[in-house]
Amino acid sequence: MSSEASNAPVESTRLTAVTDGAAQVFTWEADARIEVRGPGREIVIEANAAGLRTLAGHLLVLAAEGVPDGSHLHLEDGNGLEEGSLSLVLERCDEE
Repeated sequence: MSSEASNAPVESTRLTAVTDGAAQVFTWEADARIEVRGPGREIVIEANAAGLRTLAGHLLVLAAEGVPDGSHLHLEDGNGLEEGSLSLVLERCDEE
């Protein structure tokens, strides 16, 4: 992970997404850095402490009661992830 300026949204950025009438609020912590890479057959998510808390928060938003099946968040290079990262989609799926 580089020590350069992060591509994460600015300090304490909040994004509200509405799916089937239900709003989900995703928040990025200040100085969050998250990188996703895929060397070989593995996916590596590397993040600083603020980035890990940010990802955990995103997952808790999607896991909350009342969030509809199929709700998701796209993270991409320059949009929440470090430059050069693979895209990452966090999606709720309650079907077995």
